[in-house]
Amino acid sequence: MNDESELLDRIRRDAPGAFDDFVSRFGDRIFGFGLRVCGEREDAKDVLQETLIQAYRSLARLEHPGALKSWLYRVAANACRMKRRKGKFEPARELSLDELVAPDRRAGPTQIPDPGALPDEELERSQTGEIIRTAIGKIPVHYRMVLILRDMEQLSTKEVAEALDLAEPAVKMRLHRARLMVKRELEEGLARGAA
Repeated sequence: MNDESELLDRIRRDAPGAFDDFVSRFGDRIFGFGLRVCGEREDAKDVLQETLIQAYRSLARLEHPGALKSWLYRVAANACRMKRRKGKFEPARELSLDELVAPDRRAGPTQIPDPGALPDEELERSQTGEIIRTAIGKIPVHYRMVLILRDMEQLSTKEVAEALDLAEPAVKMRLHRARLMVKRELEEGLARGAA
């Protein structure tokens, strides 16, 4: 029995601390996904809360433990879509680098500074990271979700397809287009930075 199956079994049996373990295991990842897709911390908190409420209500009935991760991202993706429909989706301001690169796992792995790096190299690296985040934030949400789930959350194409209720060829097409859009945005951003 793998870890997810064991955790799901504990939740089904209503074992003490099982749901807390579930939140500890997946909470930061769902929050990070919501932050990357929605662009606002408050919206990401709402996505996390809505996903956890849905999980609490439905996990005991989840038939395939192997589908737990893709099911969670489907719930989170739907919560992000609802944010968009309510008009709260697009950020009113850009997030600062400090908000996106926090010392916790909510926004992805922390970069450990290279003590041998020169200050101008660190500045260039942080500027490039900001350009990448901005580029991802500019692409349409249905492409952004696929890119985040596949390239940042490292779900398989099949898991992304299940999470977003798409056919695998559609996931591959959207991922390809998303990468091209980000590449174009990066080229334009780096050209502006060099000017």
